[in-house]
Amino acid sequence: MSLEILQAKLELRELVDAFSNLTDEKNIPDQMLLFTPDTRYKVYVGDQLVSDVSGTKQLEEEFTGHASLVKRYFSINGQHVVKVDGDTATGVSYSQMKMVREEDGKEVITDYSVRYDDEYVRQNGTWLIKARTCHFVIIDAKTLQG
Repeated sequence: MSLEILQAKLELRELVDAFSNLTDEKNIPDQMLLFTPDTRYKVYVGDQLVSDVSGTKQLEEEFTGHASLVKRYFSINGQHVVKVDGDTATGVSYSQMKMVREEDGKEVITDYSVRYDDEYVRQNGTWLIKARTCHFVIIDAKTLQG
């Protein structure tokens, strides 16, 4: 494996981690800078497509609406496998994401096990997410105690 490929893999991992960190911070404007302007973002719960968004303007609106319903996020990224081909790459990454919302005066935590199928592109020396398909594989919600 060449040094160039190793460098690209490191940069792509940093991109995926930056996405999660900015989610936890609810920093959606900076999060949009991680995507190409014409990005495509799909979300599946099981086999059902629940969201299909094109472009960062629409994606920012979608994320902002969602974040307004969430009190706090907490994400942990796991394995990230990528295949680099010049200035393009594909990757699969896994994440555990927790979201706390208020329902009927109580805090409810939902734990999501997510697989992301990504397409990346390097533009002007920077890797960006061209397309991301989220698969919510396991969802578990419960009322927080204390």
